[in-house]
Amino acid sequence: MKKLIYFDNAATSFPKPPQVTEAMVHFMTEVGANPGRGGHALAKEAERIVQHTREGLTRLFNIPDPGRIVFTLNITESINTVLNGFLNEGDHIITTAMDHNAVLRPMKHLESKGMITTDIIPCDRQGFLDLDALKKALKRNTRLVIVNHASNVCGTLQDIAAVKNIIGDIPLLVDTAQTAGCYPIDVVRDGIDFLAFTGHKSLLGPQGTGGLYLREGLTLRPLKRGGTGTLSESLDQPDFLPDALESGTQNNVGIAGLGAGVDFILETGVETIMKHERELTALLIQGLREITGVTIYGPLDVTKQTSTVSITFDSLLPGGEDQSLGGCGSINLAWMEEGPLPSEAGGILNKNFDILVRAGLHCAPLAHKALGTFPEGTIRLSMGYFNTQEEVETVVKAVQRIVEGNI
Repeated sequence: MKKLIYFDNAATSFPKPPQVTEAMVHFMTEVGANPGRGGHALAKEAERIVQHTREGLTRLFNIPDPGRIVFTLNITESINTVLNGFLNEGDHIITTAMDHNAVLRPMKHLESKGMITTDIIPCDRQGFLDLDALKKALKRNTRLVIVNHASNVCGTLQDIAAVKNIIGDIPLLVDTAQTAGCYPIDVVRDGIDFLAFTGHKSLLGPQGTGGLYLREGLTLRPLKRGGTGTLSESLDQPDFLPDALESGTQNNVGIAGLGAGVDFILETGVETIMKHERELTALLIQGLREITGVTIYGPLDVTKQTSTVSITFDSLLPGGEDQSLGGCGSINLAWMEEGPLPSEAGGILNKNFDILVRAGLHCAPLAHKALGTFPEGTIRLSMGYFNTQEEVETVVKAVQRIVEGNI
């Protein structure tokens, strides 16, 4: 079997720690029961496993009460739960140009129905939010501010504490799809009111898992209603968490795997994971910056981004040479014809070099407009904890060969 280099961790992390698979197999072969749907030993063991995952997430995010965490199928469901369950007619909400379609599409749907009004705050060529514009966009009826903690396109990290300082008591929803598990998150320190997370990326769990944290005092209308295993005598949905937002049988085998992924992170240490990924990112950026004919997008600073790096095969920096000092692209200023489009170059990396990346818009069209890469998009090189320096060096050499036409 040929050796593949997996650089698509921003889409889903791979491989997973062995204990994730082991936990899922154990649940399927030794437990199997439905938590909260019986008083027998296996139902109680299933409930213990689910509660263990809740408590691990509590430790990871410094959440005061594990009961304030509800499980969902993914971060998209978590975001939809907030947008559809928190907003009322006439509300105004704010999001950013770096946000994902998981936010933009349900937001625009509510706007098209005339229920809410919206503002999308611009971001600069490095992907950073314009905090002054955010402050000016606040209105008396602003009900919610949504911020993507880190861009899934170029890895840019937003200053969540600074955002909360500006918006004050207005509830803040943070999309942590790209940071949960690989970057320190503290809901108390950072003033996060709603934290949406997905299990299958840096939390190292399986697909089909995710969740939502709600600060004490906040309530949501359920996205769905049904059986919860509690108050079965009543035809009304329970009004207490997590039951109010967890109707129907959950992906309990997935939650078992997610719990094992969280255990791995807690045992390894978020700081250790972040340090390794920063080392890989620094090595990748350094290598790419030495290649004439490649533009890199984002901060080009490992302290200001995740281990996601986007490139295009050209050396003409968006906005002119003066932008190079701002970090929107590599410092390669040779004037030449553009190289292959991202879709073509991504296919070459896959077919010719066994390097797995994602090319295109990455479900974040406004981010590409901010970066100047719309409509073709970029090639996204996204690393994880299990990638190595040797793999980074191989990727840099492959990019060099594509530039040279040596493929």
